[in-house]
Amino acid sequence: MNTAALYKHRWTLIRMPLVLFAIALASAVWWWWNPMPPTRLTISTGLADGAYPLHASRYAEALDRRGIQLDIQLSAGSPQNLERLQAHPATADLALVQGGFGWSSAVGPDVPKEPVQTLANVDIEALWLFSQGAPLTTLEQLGGLRVAAGPEGSGHRNLLRRLLVQDRVPPEDIRWSELSGLPARDALLRHEVDAVFMVAAPRAPGVEALLAAPGVHLATLQGTGAIAERNKYLENRLLPQDAMGSNLPSADTSMLTTPTHLLAREDLHPALKRVVTAVALEVHGQSGPFHRAGEFPSLHASDFPSAPESRRVMLRGLNLFERHLPFWWAQVAERLLLIGLPVLLVTALLLLLVPAWLRWRLEGHVMRWYGELRFIEDDLSSQNLDVGGMELSHIHNRLRRMEAAVATLQLPEELAQHWFTLRQHIEFVRSRILEYRGR
Repeated sequence: MNTAALYKHRWTLIRMPLVLFAIALASAVWWWWNPMPPTRLTISTGLADGAYPLHASRYAEALDRRGIQLDIQLSAGSPQNLERLQAHPATADLALVQGGFGWSSAVGPDVPKEPVQTLANVDIEALWLFSQGAPLTTLEQLGGLRVAAGPEGSGHRNLLRRLLVQDRVPPEDIRWSELSGLPARDALLRHEVDAVFMVAAPRAPGVEALLAAPGVHLATLQGTGAIAERNKYLENRLLPQDAMGSNLPSADTSMLTTPTHLLAREDLHPALKRVVTAVALEVHGQSGPFHRAGEFPSLHASDFPSAPESRRVMLRGLNLFERHLPFWWAQVAERLLLIGLPVLLVTALLLLLVPAWLRWRLEGHVMRWYGELRFIEDDLSSQNLDVGGMELSHIHNRLRRMEAAVATLQLPEELAQHWFTLRQHIEFVRSRILEYRGR
């Protein structure tokens, strides 16, 4: 198809295909390179009477306001939470995991592990050891006792086993009970167990119930600084007197603590990592018995690699769209800006330039013959040229060939004036030749 036909049908042959190609390109980039994130997440928490489900319920409320549904899964504790994240395929998108697990929490030698990232350290958990009678002062005193430390595989029991081994107390010397939280409190009061060990936030229902239980005492462990030095995921902090209520505890108590990690799958959509981090900042910004307001959430001393999206949110907050729009509409607006706008600008430029280039080519065909005519006119008007019959005949043949070629030019209607003007100029030059012949 020649240039004139393309230019004549530029709307159907040029502009419409360009628009359709732009739409197809934007759609492909939208759906394959930068797809929309899901609006439903799953978080793995812990035992029903622990602090993790309470945190997750607050996340669910905050995310629901942004148009994201959060499903809460209870679990036996941090090991199972980490297992759900690292399973292949993963069975949870988010998880709350206590410090001290890191990459050492294996999910099985034959199961491939999916990498996980820390979105934030959201809280402080303490190592609580309760008993009746005189408060315990060392872990060695647990030898031979009935200890409620959660079910087998739970974070409570795993951590206590690790500390007992360091104190040269064989875990086999402990008579383990799978109770935890409120059931463990009741068993302690009925003298069915001798001690209760928990790794939990201060506001966990089980912790509050045990602190308030009559005749139950919080252990005042000796050498907590040395224990923290041996275990980098532990930190020695002070629980002030009355921090949990009147006379709870009755005196300043040195406690071993560990951070609570809010983890996500590494392949979770970056936008979801950002918004979950923002929710964590909203939920956990207040002070607690072990920390001041603003200390958490943080990414300090995490057991897992921190997500780049979380670092950016903690430094600069969410972007403009995600701050002021519901989650789904914020993602649409972001893609319209990053994908739609560049494609729109490039398409608009091509819609202008391609027809202009075709018009320039068509006008160039005409202008080329104008240049030929100019050479002939210069020959005729030259003062030094002796135009004789042979030269005039040669020029006349050139005009005839030019006229034949111009007659075959196919120009659109808006360029027809150029065609008629060119024909007139050819006739004008031919009249000049006749004047020379008449001399």
